[in-house]
Amino acid sequence: MIYLGFSTSIINGFGADVNQMTFQLSKEYFFYITLGIPFYMFGQMCNPIIRADGSPRFAMISTVMGAILNLILDPLFIYGFHWGMMGAAVATVLGQVVTAILAIYYLLHLKTMKLDKESLHLNGHVIARFIPMGICSMLSQISLVFAMAAVNNMIRTYGALDPVFSQAQYAQIPMAVVGIVMKFFQIVISIVVGMAAGCIPIVGYNMGAGRTDRVKDLFKRLLMYEFSIGVIALIITQCFPQILIGLFGAANESTYYTDFAIRCFRTYLCMLPLACVNKAVFIHIQSLGKALLSTLLSMIREIGFGVGLVLLLPMRFGLDGVLYSMPLSDFLTFIISSISVLYVMRLLKEPRIKNTVLKTI
Repeated sequence: MIYLGFSTSIINGFGADVNQMTFQLSKEYFFYITLGIPFYMFGQMCNPIIRADGSPRFAMISTVMGAILNLILDPLFIYGFHWGMMGAAVATVLGQVVTAILAIYYLLHLKTMKLDKESLHLNGHVIARFIPMGICSMLSQISLVFAMAAVNNMIRTYGALDPVFSQAQYAQIPMAVVGIVMKFFQIVISIVVGMAAGCIPIVGYNMGAGRTDRVKDLFKRLLMYEFSIGVIALIITQCFPQILIGLFGAANESTYYTDFAIRCFRTYLCMLPLACVNKAVFIHIQSLGKALLSTLLSMIREIGFGVGLVLLLPMRFGLDGVLYSMPLSDFLTFIISSISVLYVMRLLKEPRIKNTVLKTI
């Protein structure tokens, strides 16, 4: 209800008022996608529970089924039913509903426990243990939202000063292009997050067993694999940006669109390997019980660098300054993350934690 009541302010806050058409399409999509928020939140909430119950495959299937349904319904609703933007939103929501239904089914067939009325009662001791971790994750996500809002608004502001994008027929190009680039970035980061999150139960088990040597070895392997994923993604963005543009349905746009998209992919994502390592560090440090340190690193990246550089660099470099902000933020964050990794590695060598879990900072 809050989203619907302040929809115009929220949409404008993310720069969608670049022109009337963009605003109307954004508002239409926003309305229907908001209706699916309860289903999305429920599905996301249940996913870790399902994994913790020993069924990671079912957790994956429930998520993938929603995504596949979305892919099937998108062309049907958009082109077959001629629903346009509404069709895209409705397809997404129905995918979320399917994921939520599968989650409910699993909760009724848990392996390790059975839900009853007692399970729904609030327990102060349990809440006191998970709330700090939850708040840290929440702050990290909120900081990312602020960073994206800053990027969108700077694109709108400095795009209006560009000789080409200040023209009405091209005004929406920078916003659309950055949206495509960020979608690709999210795909890469989703892989990174999945790998890092998969290590969490392994870290917890070995920390409980006092095998910090295994934790350190896992950390090193994780960083190496995450860096490799970033390198592969970097090669794709640098060598095949035109193909990526076509995959997102923008192959037949104007020359201005294509040129800016190529420049955006190659500049905005030129530090992908470091971005992948940074995200892995954030998650792994949190899995060690260092929730506050992980949150600080994330907020430094998204608020300190992500917002700060986006606001400052365009003053000197114009629209290109927005593109420079991403790689520079990742590079500076990598320096701080490296220091944090050395700190954690040294901490893991201390005898006092050989038989206990790291205390939260």
